[in-house]
Amino acid sequence: MCGIAGWVSYDADLTRRQDVVDAMTGTMACRGPDDSGTWVRRHVALGHRRLAIIDLPGGRQPMTVSTPNGEVAMVYSGEAYNFTELKEELTKLGHTWETDSDTEVVLHGYLQWGDAVVDHLNGMYAFAIWDERDDRLVMIRDRMGIKPFYYYPTRDGVLFGSEPKAILANPLARKVVDTAGLRELMAFTKKPGWSLWKDMEEVQPGTIVTVSREGVRTRTYWKLDAKQHTDDQETTVARVRELMTDIVNRQLVADVPRCVLLSGGLDSSAVTGLAAARLASQGEQLRTFSVDFFGQEENFKPDEMRDTADSPFVRDVASLVGSAHQDVVLNPAELTDPEVRRAVLRARDIPAGLGDMDTSLYLLFKAIRGESTVALSGESADEVFGGYRWFFDEASVNAETFPWIAFRSAMMSDRTSIYTPELMGKMDLESYLRDEYRSAVSAVEHLDGESALEARMRTICHLHLTRFVRMLLDRKDRASMAVGLEVRVPFCDHRLVEYVYNTPWSLKTFDGREKSLLRHATSHVLPESVAQRVKSPYPSTQDPGYAAALQQQAKEVLAEPGHAVFDLVDRSWTHRASEVDSATMDPADRIGLDRLLDLYHWIEMYSPELQLD
Repeated sequence: MCGIAGWVSYDADLTRRQDVVDAMTGTMACRGPDDSGTWVRRHVALGHRRLAIIDLPGGRQPMTVSTPNGEVAMVYSGEAYNFTELKEELTKLGHTWETDSDTEVVLHGYLQWGDAVVDHLNGMYAFAIWDERDDRLVMIRDRMGIKPFYYYPTRDGVLFGSEPKAILANPLARKVVDTAGLRELMAFTKKPGWSLWKDMEEVQPGTIVTVSREGVRTRTYWKLDAKQHTDDQETTVARVRELMTDIVNRQLVADVPRCVLLSGGLDSSAVTGLAAARLASQGEQLRTFSVDFFGQEENFKPDEMRDTADSPFVRDVASLVGSAHQDVVLNPAELTDPEVRRAVLRARDIPAGLGDMDTSLYLLFKAIRGESTVALSGESADEVFGGYRWFFDEASVNAETFPWIAFRSAMMSDRTSIYTPELMGKMDLESYLRDEYRSAVSAVEHLDGESALEARMRTICHLHLTRFVRMLLDRKDRASMAVGLEVRVPFCDHRLVEYVYNTPWSLKTFDGREKSLLRHATSHVLPESVAQRVKSPYPSTQDPGYAAALQQQAKEVLAEPGHAVFDLVDRSWTHRASEVDSATMDPADRIGLDRLLDLYHWIEMYSPELQLD
């Protein structure tokens, strides 16, 4: 797991711009605290920051191979979980090795198969290859979009990086945010290729972007195809169990300490149980970590999204599997610390406005990094198996928009109430949401003979696997890599995603509940309490001290009347929200205050040029 950056300029001599390449690479020191390297030639510069996971002494980058017709150089971020099998295959084809790293295997895979190397990879990755044999850059991103990857076309080439901050460190990239960028930030649809920053694009998941003297060309190498599912219920459950076991076993491979993120929900508990069994067979004890808040269990009150506190279920899982467990317990002062908020913004490059769900995730990862370098997560199981509450809400399912937007809850409340009427008049969010929804639905393939319900639920699942999950994966990657922690996501293995996606909704819910297939496939490693637990999302503090701290910080922002944040945020809304009783504050107001503070600090940190015409 690493950070990559680069610059291709067909009309310039980049050997004279080493300082810029170093600056671009240096922005991602947190993603790669173990090593740094650059490779510069006349028309190309590649930069790399390394977090050493496999072959600690031998996996340095940029990595190059000399051929009779020129050098081939690569910078790579991620993990190829099947690199051992690929190495054996390539060895039989005549390849020899200088390291034991998966990076070298991927590079030699490109030498053997060209762009088609992607068809051989199982893993999470974002990598760029400069092929001197035809003076072209090849940028490739994993199928599900686990690893971030951005690029910025220039007059004579391209800039690229794992994160926008690497690109923005180049003077050719302007820090412009216009209404188009803000519109998606408000809308929450994850428009394909979107970047908040004008003219910057995201390499889309399952895509190859090629840059040559002729320009930029894009090719999709993977997408969700509709296929007939012929396995019966028993066979389907057995296949999911087989896949899950193989995936977790593969993703435990590392030359550094590993752990599992345990929330006490079905998803993380399933991964925990499978991982503990695997390590126990090797004579090792699994480490698990959870996040919690001071007084949360004792004072927990059920709300519209969470029926139960996490802690009792976490203890049940840790006791069953015998893990060495640690709770990371946070208080309102830590969660509202402006320095922590700025660290999260620096990690994400956007003012996401998720408040304590972002700061607590960052603080959890920071605590884990003191003990482990690799963590397995239950992220994405809800998208794969159909676990969110709105999957079972008739109004949300049948709405002519994204179901997570249609669902009525505090978390899915009006995301635009804090903004000025003038700004909202320019957004036309209603038309934007309608257009994005139609575009997303048009990409869904269906099978002949599908019932209306099955066709609709296939569409709902497709929306989550191509839109919603990508927002959560980006959040988790940025927060974890900001502290040099590699988080792996077993539920994003493309074999599992393809298989379960094509399983009929009636099978996904065969026991009358959410995620039936996962529950039954992993029941052998779950305590009964977790097997019966209702879906509960990532935890959020219920301490009124959190809201009170937000209000105090909002008042400090109000004391700066000329600040650029008020070009976006309605001052009258801020006044009102900062004065209401914090003990009974509406959840929507609390969310709004978090958005305000994110925008304020983001403007302070990035000094963006706002184009609001």
